Amino acid sequence: MHLLEGALRSYAWGSRTAIAALRGLSVPTPHPEAELWLGAHPGDPAHVVTGGESRSLLDVVNEDPVGQLGSDTVASFGERLPFLLKLLAAEEPLSLQAHPSAEQAQEGYAKENAADIALDSSYRNYRDSYHKPELVVALSRFEALAGFRDPRRTVKLLSAIDVPELESYAGLLAGQPDSDGLRALFTTWITLPQPVLASLLPAVLEGCVRYLSAASGSEFVAEVRTVLELGEAYPGDAGVLASLLLNRITLEPGQGLYLDAGNLHAYLHGMAVEIMANSDNVLRGGLTPKHVDVPELLKVLDFESLEIPVLESEQVGESAEFTYSTPAPEFALSRLEIDPNDPDRNSYTAPAEGPRILLCTSGGARLTSGDGQLDLPKGAAVWVSADDRAVTVEALEPNTQVFSAVVGRFVA
Repeated sequence: MHLLEGALRSYAWGSRTAIAALRGLSVPTPHPEAELWLGAHPGDPAHVVTGGESRSLLDVVNEDPVGQLGSDTVASFGERLPFLLKLLAAEEPLSLQAHPSAEQAQEGYAKENAADIALDSSYRNYRDSYHKPELVVALSRFEALAGFRDPRRTVKLLSAIDVPELESYAGLLAGQPDSDGLRALFTTWITLPQPVLASLLPAVLEGCVRYLSAASGSEFVAEVRTVLELGEAYPGDAGVLASLLLNRITLEPGQGLYLDAGNLHAYLHGMAVEIMANSDNVLRGGLTPKHVDVPELLKVLDFESLEIPVLESEQVGESAEFTYSTPAPEFALSRLEIDPNDPDRNSYTAPAEGPRILLCTSGGARLTSGDGQLDLPKGAAVWVSADDRAVTVEALEPNTQVFSAVVGRFVA
C-alpha cells in the first residue's frame, strides 16, 4: 500500500481551478488542468511513492506482474494493469469522439504500425491495441452529449428550430427514421463542403436563437443552448451540426454514465471520476483542433439510437459502499461514503482482492493494511497491490468520500 502520484495532463478544454482545488493546491493554475491519470498506461503512468522515492507504476508492475496484479488478473489480461482511473475537469467541451471495439483497435493499431506512423504523431488514431469502454461518475453537475437520439425526436427538434435550410436534411431522416437514416444524415453533415457549411451553420444558429427567445421552458431548450455554445466555441465546425443528433445528458454528483465502443459522445462541462479500460484510443469527429479522421470514425460508430440511461449507484447491503454496475471486465468502480460521526458507517474494509486504487475526493481518511498505515487527504490516491492485505478505510473528517477502482469480472 503506497501513495500514488497521478500524471497531470494539460489540454485546452481543462480547468485552471477544479483539479488543483480538489488537491488542495493554489489556484488558478498557470495552464488548464484537464485530467489526472492514475494508472500504468505507457503514455503517462502514475508514480508510486516508496520511502520518499517515486517510481513509475508501469515499472513497478513490469518488474513483478503477479505480485502487483495477481495471478487471476495476469491470466485474464496479461502482464498489464487492465484499467485506467482518472480525474477529469472540463471547463470547455471535449471533442466529439468515439472509441473502437477490441477487434477494431487491434486492426487499426497494426495497420498504423505497418504504415510507420509514430506513436506520438498527431495523425495517429490508435496509440495502443486495446478497446476503451468507460464509466464517468460526476463529482459536480456534469453535462454531456452521448449516443444518437431517437430519430423521430430529432426530426421534431429540427422542425422546432424552424430553419428552412434544414428541411431537406430533416426530410431525409423523417423518411428513414432508423440507424441507416442517422448514418446517412451524420455522414452528410460531417462531410459537407466548407462553403455549404459556412452558409448552413449561421442559419441553424439563428434558428436556435429564435427558438430560445420564443420558447423558454420548452422541450429542447438544453439541446438548443448546447448548439449555440458549441457554435461559439467552434465556429464553422461540422461537429456543431452533429450535436443536434445526440442525447443531451445531465449528471448530478454521484450519478454515472457508461459508454461502450462505438458510442459518439462529447463531455461538455463539469468534474468527474472516470475509469476505463487501459487505452488511449480516440476517433474524433469534430469540436477540436486535433486530428479528425472521418472515414475511420465512420467505421467504428454505432448508429443505433438509444436513450443512454443515467447510471445510479447501488448500496451494498447497509455498508458504506455504493457500486456502479457495468459489463466491462477490465474495471469495477465503487464509491465509499464514510463519516466519523456515523457509528454504522465510519469505516469500510476493502477485501484483499488487488490490484486496487483508492482516490479520496472529499474529506480525509486513514488507511490500515496489516502493519502499515497512511493518511489519505482529499485529492490523494493510493496503490494497493495484489500482495497487500485487506485495507480498512477510516473516516477522519465528516462526509469523506473515497472511490475504489479494481479489476472487473475475470474472463479467463
